Amino acid sequence: MLDRQVVKEFLEEEFEDAGIDIPKGISKKSLVETFCEYVEDDYYEWLKDNYKSFFIHHDWEWIRGRIKHHSK
Repeated sequence: MLDRQVVKEFLEEEFEDAGIDIPKGISKKSLVETFCEYVEDDYYEWLKDNYKSFFIHHDWEWIRGRIKHHSK
């Protein structure tokens, strides 16, 4: 789901800004992949929670109002 190249560049920049060096024995590729999977897992849970609050606790009129609000 996430663009691994974009995440790699993001992490490189953040690590550089923070003065963080990747320890020996941890490949950049493995670090990027693991971080992406971590974010994607969290993202899926976030989507599920927002699905519940958007669809289950509101009626279609409320949803129509949100659509109208965001299409301005």
